[in-house]
Amino acid sequence: MRFLRFQQGGRVGLAVDAGEGFRARFDGEPHYPGDVSALMRMDEAQRARAIDALREGLPIDADAVACLPPCAQPGKIVCLGLNYHDHAREFDSEAPSYPAVFARFASSLVGHGQPLVRPRVSATFDYEGEMAVVLGSGGRHIAEREALDHVFGYAVFNDGSIREYQMRTTQWTVGKNFDGTGAFGPWVVTADELPPGGVGLTLETTLNGTVMQHASTDDMVFGVARTIALLSEAMTLEAGDVLVMGTPSGVGYGRKPPVYMKAGDVCEVSIERIGTLRNRVVDEP
Repeated sequence: MRFLRFQQGGRVGLAVDAGEGFRARFDGEPHYPGDVSALMRMDEAQRARAIDALREGLPIDADAVACLPPCAQPGKIVCLGLNYHDHAREFDSEAPSYPAVFARFASSLVGHGQPLVRPRVSATFDYEGEMAVVLGSGGRHIAEREALDHVFGYAVFNDGSIREYQMRTTQWTVGKNFDGTGAFGPWVVTADELPPGGVGLTLETTLNGTVMQHASTDDMVFGVARTIALLSEAMTLEAGDVLVMGTPSGVGYGRKPPVYMKAGDVCEVSIERIGTLRNRVVDEP
């Protein structure tokens, strides 16, 4: 199944595609469940009823609506840095022995088809194609062998980075959280439609049609199960949390000369069997 959060005619909706096309419920209507994170916070019986209600909703054309980030208010967005072996080499770094973790905030995100915003204070706006994981259940001290049971689904993510600000301090938070610089979508694909842990999938990023990143998710240093287990040693993971699994080599910062996004550029991130996240770049007014 695929879950799409969108806006149409001034109304926000959530839609599900179980193989027969998307059907939706809208905010303010009976049986509207909220965003994907809200759906994940329901117990199993409530969630099943909510999905059944979505499947009985109005049909929509996914190409004719404005897509929104699938999770509007996740409790946490936890991102991994240098989590592909080839990306670590690109930065002349050793692969980390423990995940390099930083936080991203929902206020920095846009959906598929919405503009990515290059801030007026910097010209170092870089792309990072990544796979995102949406948790269907949480917990503390989750065993690695059980970790994938906590995954609801997967999506595509562009962890757009303002490199000039990211590199000003040892903490990356500011450079990763300018408004409108990250993209998330176009939908969430449930885990049962993909290989366990999303392994063996091709990830590709193009800028204006030119391939900039091309890799397999097999190259991740810390896979999904291992990441969940390690993070849950420190924090209680919750249903609806989003984990962003890092980017492969080919980012603009690592090129000679560097290649950064500018107004008018179109960046696409595709992950096999999940989808393509497409965004045009605009300058901040």
